[in-house]
Amino acid sequence: MSSNRKGDRRERELVNRLDEAGFAVMRAPASGSATTRELPDVLAGNGDVFYAIEAKASSGRPIYLDGEEVEALIYFSQNFGAKARIAVRFDREDWYFFHPGDLYVTDGGNYRVKKETALAEGEDFDSFVGGPTQTRLGDS
Repeated sequence: MSSNRKGDRRERELVNRLDEAGFAVMRAPASGSATTRELPDVLAGNGDVFYAIEAKASSGRPIYLDGEEVEALIYFSQNFGAKARIAVRFDREDWYFFHPGDLYVTDGGNYRVKKETALAEGEDFDSFVGGPTQTRLGDS
Protein backbone atom coordinates (compact mmCIF):
# COMPACT_ATOMS: atom_id res chain seq x y z
CA MET A 1 0.00 0.00 0.00
CA SER A 2 1.39 3.40 -0.91
CA SER A 3 2.25 5.77 1.91
CA ASN A 4 -0.33 8.28 0.61
CA ARG A 5 -3.12 5.70 0.71
CA LYS A 6 -2.05 4.60 4.16
CA GLY A 7 -1.93 8.21 5.35
CA ASP A 8 -5.40 8.86 3.92
CA ARG A 9 -6.72 5.75 5.68
CA ARG A 10 -5.17 6.85 8.98
CA GLU A 11 -6.67 10.35 8.62
CA ARG A 12 -10.12 8.85 8.02
CA GLU A 13 -9.60 6.62 11.06
CA LEU A 14 -8.80 9.68 13.20
CA VAL A 15 -11.85 11.54 11.85
CA ASN A 16 -14.10 8.57 12.71
CA ARG A 17 -12.67 8.25 16.23
CA LEU A 18 -13.14 11.97 16.90
CA ASP A 19 -16.70 11.77 15.55
CA GLU A 20 -17.45 8.83 17.86
CA ALA A 21 -16.08 10.91 20.77
CA GLY A 22 -18.67 13.62 20.09
CA PHE A 23 -16.66 16.09 18.01
CA ALA A 24 -17.91 17.78 14.88
CA VAL A 25 -15.07 16.88 12.59
CA MET A 26 -14.00 17.14 8.99
CA ARG A 27 -11.04 16.01 6.99
CA ALA A 28 -9.59 18.69 4.72
CA PRO A 29 -9.21 16.71 1.49
CA ALA A 30 -7.31 19.59 -0.09
CA SER A 31 -4.53 19.39 2.46
CA GLY A 32 -1.16 18.69 0.95
CA SER A 33 -1.70 19.25 -2.76
CA ALA A 34 -4.98 20.50 -4.14
CA THR A 35 -4.54 24.13 -3.11
CA THR A 36 -1.76 26.62 -2.64
CA ARG A 37 -3.16 27.38 0.82
CA GLU A 38 -1.77 25.22 3.56
CA LEU A 39 -4.64 23.53 5.38
CA PRO A 40 -4.57 21.17 8.35
CA ASP A 41 -5.49 17.53 7.76
CA VAL A 42 -8.39 17.59 10.24
CA LEU A 43 -10.59 20.23 11.89
CA ALA A 44 -12.47 19.18 15.02
CA GLY A 45 -14.54 20.90 17.68
CA ASN A 46 -17.02 20.05 20.38
CA GLY A 47 -18.38 23.50 21.26
CA ASP A 48 -15.80 23.99 24.00
CA VAL A 49 -12.54 23.37 22.20
CA PHE A 50 -11.51 23.54 18.54
CA TYR A 51 -8.49 21.83 17.00
CA ALA A 52 -6.59 22.13 13.74
CA ILE A 53 -4.70 18.84 13.44
CA GLU A 54 -1.84 17.67 11.27
CA ALA A 55 -1.98 13.86 11.28
CA LYS A 56 1.01 11.60 10.59
CA ALA A 57 1.41 7.84 10.73
CA SER A 58 4.45 5.57 10.64
CA SER A 59 5.27 1.89 10.83
CA GLY A 60 7.82 2.58 13.55
CA ARG A 61 10.36 4.96 12.10
CA PRO A 62 10.50 8.49 13.51
CA ILE A 63 7.93 10.86 12.04
CA TYR A 64 9.32 14.04 10.49
CA LEU A 65 7.32 17.17 9.75
CA ASP A 66 8.58 19.93 7.52
CA GLY A 67 9.14 23.16 9.45
CA GLU A 68 7.05 25.13 6.95
CA GLU A 69 4.20 22.64 7.34
CA VAL A 70 4.17 23.17 11.11
CA GLU A 71 4.43 26.96 10.75
CA ALA A 72 1.45 26.89 8.35
CA LEU A 73 -0.54 24.83 10.88
CA ILE A 74 0.19 27.34 13.63
CA TYR A 75 -0.69 30.28 11.36
CA PHE A 76 -3.97 28.68 10.27
CA SER A 77 -4.86 27.74 13.85
CA GLN A 78 -4.30 31.26 15.14
CA ASN A 79 -6.40 32.81 12.37
CA PHE A 80 -9.15 30.19 12.70
CA GLY A 81 -9.29 30.30 16.49
CA ALA A 82 -8.29 26.67 16.98
CA LYS A 83 -5.57 24.93 18.94
CA ALA A 84 -2.80 23.53 16.75
CA ARG A 85 -2.01 19.87 17.37
CA ILE A 86 0.16 17.23 15.76
CA ALA A 87 -1.43 13.76 15.89
CA VAL A 88 0.88 10.78 15.44
CA ARG A 89 0.13 7.11 15.17
CA PHE A 90 2.60 4.28 14.98
CA ASP A 91 1.56 0.80 13.83
CA ARG A 92 -0.06 -1.22 16.61
CA GLU A 93 -0.34 1.91 18.80
CA ASP A 94 -3.07 4.46 19.38
CA TRP A 95 -3.07 8.14 18.44
CA TYR A 96 -0.95 10.57 20.47
CA PHE A 97 -1.18 14.35 20.34
CA PHE A 98 1.39 17.12 20.72
CA HIS A 99 1.39 20.88 20.77
CA PRO A 100 3.86 21.90 18.04
CA GLY A 101 6.03 23.69 20.61
CA ASP A 102 6.55 20.40 22.46
CA LEU A 103 8.17 18.62 19.50
CA TYR A 104 11.88 18.11 18.94
CA VAL A 105 13.26 20.52 16.35
CA THR A 106 16.09 19.21 14.16
CA ASP A 107 19.14 21.26 13.18
CA GLY A 108 17.47 21.79 9.78
CA GLY A 109 14.36 23.36 11.34
CA ASN A 110 12.09 20.35 10.88
CA TYR A 111 10.17 18.53 13.60
CA ARG A 112 10.57 14.94 14.74
CA VAL A 113 8.55 12.52 16.86
CA LYS A 114 10.02 9.16 17.82
CA LYS A 115 7.75 6.29 18.83
CA GLU A 116 9.27 6.21 22.32
CA THR A 117 8.58 9.94 22.72
CA ALA A 118 4.98 9.55 21.59
CA LEU A 119 4.33 6.75 24.08
CA ALA A 120 6.08 8.51 26.97
CA GLU A 121 5.15 12.16 26.42
CA GLY A 122 2.21 12.36 24.01
CA GLU A 123 -1.34 13.04 25.12
CA ASP A 124 -3.32 9.86 24.58
CA PHE A 125 -6.62 9.81 22.68
CA ASP A 126 -8.91 9.54 25.72
CA SER A 127 -7.26 12.48 27.43
CA PHE A 128 -7.31 14.51 24.21
CA VAL A 129 -11.07 14.10 23.78
CA GLY A 130 -11.76 14.88 27.43
CA GLY A 131 -11.92 11.34 28.78
CA PRO A 132 -9.92 9.89 31.63
CA THR A 133 -6.43 11.37 31.89
CA GLN A 134 -3.43 9.20 31.24
CA THR A 135 -1.30 8.20 34.20
CA ARG A 136 2.34 7.39 33.56
CA LEU A 137 4.63 5.46 35.83
CA GLY A 138 6.41 7.89 38.09
CA ASP A 139 3.69 10.57 37.85
CA SER A 140 2.39 11.87 41.13
